[in-house]
Amino acid sequence: MRHKIILYNPKAVFFDMPLALVAIGSSLDPKQYEVIIIDGRLHADPLPEIQQHLNDALCFGVTALTGSPTHDALKVTRAVRQLHTTIPIVWGGWHTSLFPTETLEDEASIDITVQGQGELTFKEIVACLTHQQPMNDVKGICYRKEGQVVKNPGRLLEDMNDLPAMNYDLIDVEAYFKLKGRRQFDYISSTGCYFRCTFCADPFVFGRNFTAIEPERMGEELEQHYQKYRFDDVNFQDETFFTYRKRVIGIAQQFIDRNINASWAGTMRADQGHRLSEEDFKLCAQSGLRRVLIGVESGSQEMMDWLRKDIKIEYVYECAERCKRHGIAVIFPFIVGFPKETDESIRATVNMVKELSAMDPNFTTPIFYFKPYPGSQITQEVTANGYQLPQTIEEWGEFDYIGSSGPWVSDEKFQFIELFKFYNKVAWAKPRWFALPVQKLAQWRCKKDYYKFPVEKFIIETLKPSPKLS
Repeated sequence: MRHKIILYNPKAVFFDMPLALVAIGSSLDPKQYEVIIIDGRLHADPLPEIQQHLNDALCFGVTALTGSPTHDALKVTRAVRQLHTTIPIVWGGWHTSLFPTETLEDEASIDITVQGQGELTFKEIVACLTHQQPMNDVKGICYRKEGQVVKNPGRLLEDMNDLPAMNYDLIDVEAYFKLKGRRQFDYISSTGCYFRCTFCADPFVFGRNFTAIEPERMGEELEQHYQKYRFDDVNFQDETFFTYRKRVIGIAQQFIDRNINASWAGTMRADQGHRLSEEDFKLCAQSGLRRVLIGVESGSQEMMDWLRKDIKIEYVYECAERCKRHGIAVIFPFIVGFPKETDESIRATVNMVKELSAMDPNFTTPIFYFKPYPGSQITQEVTANGYQLPQTIEEWGEFDYIGSSGPWVSDEKFQFIELFKFYNKVAWAKPRWFALPVQKLAQWRCKKDYYKFPVEKFIIETLKPSPKLS
């Protein structure tokens, strides 16, 4: 009889497939283990789904992202512990990678936390549970031993080409197509990031390492998935998809050679785009590249250098021009409100947002506020200077990363940015005849930076409220 493994994905406002759970579930021998993935986004109340498997399950695993998903993960975990007092509960994901021991110290119902890449780690955890062996030699975990929290040595990043292919049969792919409103297939082709951005937790979690699946294997897997699921778009959930030019060109060629008639999207740093040739962009577009995400963060080169982005502003404009020529949409995220950020820096960001937005209606320029994400260099600096981070797992579950500003943004500046974000979005949206007068007025407002009496904003947001993100 196979051992049953229950894996839970917490509720969230986005509908990406739970690939982290698919990955660790795929690492287990299907002859020995029955993996059951339950997604809180697919059930109004996931507990009845979980409860029917609890009594004969070997363990209960949860992936936890810092913020509101952690709140739901904690709620469900505590409920599971009440229903089954002895089942081993394992947490993995970003939160436990950032807070390996603190998670166990904060929450008695959690038995084991996993740090970093989880496929081999979880496989070894399950083997220890199956054979009732100690966890002493399992790298990349923290666990309880004789009432004490023990932290084992970390695990090096494993070459993704040595890991098994993802078994999408573990989830209801069609259900995610329905939630997304399109047949968009999610795929992770790489793990980690080489770069050193001071606001990002990646350097802390992965030690500036990177591993990626080779194009030939990717092409073979995607062709099989395409034949089975008939998706029309692939969303590559990579931190830095365009890290190696040769690999990207190889992947694009795989789409063409295997007749995978689907568009695709991925993340691109501006310096990576700078290193691609015009022919490279052309081939990517020909293969189906429809959109890239290029993190800009700031319109000030001085601020960019302070953030250690290691790119030049002219690279951003170069990428924008190339994407425009080849019909590739771009998301250019910006961040304002860094500690000690000057008014001149924010003004440079606002001006750059205007310029990029006006270049192409397929360019979007969201502006976020800096909030100290645990593990990043800036966060270490601000906490050393007295900034108080959440202290408990409950507080981290309530922490809002997107919807509000940090203490370095005055109320006046917050109001200005919020009004600018609204009018800039309206001004350069794809033209529609019925909205043309409002667009022209929004363009005038942005040009003059005049946002008093925002009647249009009140009317539009009353008729169509923006979704709450966290």
